Amino acid sequence: MIRVIVTAEVKMFHRAFKTIKLNNHFRNLSVTYSDELIVKHIREKPGIVEFGINRPVAKNSFSKSLLRSLLSAVDEVKADSNVRCVIIRSLVPGVFSAGADLKERAKLTEDEVVSFVSGLRNGFTQISQLPCPVIAAIDGVALGGGLELALACDIRIASSSSKLGLVETRLGIIPGAGGTQRLPRLVGPSIAKQLIFTAAVLSGDEALRLGLVNEVSDNVVERAIEIGERISANGPLAVRRSKTAIDQGMDTALESGLAIEEAQYKAIIPTKDRIEGLAAFRDKRTPQYRGQ
Repeated sequence: MIRVIVTAEVKMFHRAFKTIKLNNHFRNLSVTYSDELIVKHIREKPGIVEFGINRPVAKNSFSKSLLRSLLSAVDEVKADSNVRCVIIRSLVPGVFSAGADLKERAKLTEDEVVSFVSGLRNGFTQISQLPCPVIAAIDGVALGGGLELALACDIRIASSSSKLGLVETRLGIIPGAGGTQRLPRLVGPSIAKQLIFTAAVLSGDEALRLGLVNEVSDNVVERAIEIGERISANGPLAVRRSKTAIDQGMDTALESGLAIEEAQYKAIIPTKDRIEGLAAFRDKRTPQYRGQ
């Protein structure tokens, strides 16, 4: 379900094999191919993986097939301990994702619509629950489900010309893939209600002022990779435990959150990475973390 951009020596086997087991930089990854989602392991940036959405005719809207491809990619990353950061981006100029594929949805029965939206919601939740950080590189339109995908990520980088909004009320429906829950947790319930009730569309700069995105950049992919590099340079177990502590603690009382933090900290104590970090600091060298 996934297409992967790899080196020339791997490409020569494309016609002979539909599924390839890669080694070295791409070990532990089974690769299949699809035109709608292109998964790229950035060879010169070890540990960073790009999910490139590629449905130009439909403005990257979510169809059943795109959702299946995305879930397959998530499963692959979840099983690969070498992945330290995921970047979700568009390969279509001017659009991140226009949301759900309404042409496809118009052909679905009511039960099929419920099933699809449930699948989309669960899929975005799986993205939010990936153990490694996920960065959304938003360059262009991110509406409805497209913005809900970005909301499921840990970090959002947008261009100033981006257009972001949960516009479902214009269509007589509500955000159904997590938007009514994740947006208020970012910008507060009052602002979230105004944005959803009015189906407002924000520029990247407006979204930054509201705290909807972390940064505005002229080159969102390049900036996302820069952040990914900084993440990848740190202890992968520490980054993952930090994400767990934050995510699990957000919806609890402070006392419970502190207990969650303590448990995650204790899990780091016996690791080889912790010893390596201390040794590197003592020796004034760059640490070589192995996720152990």
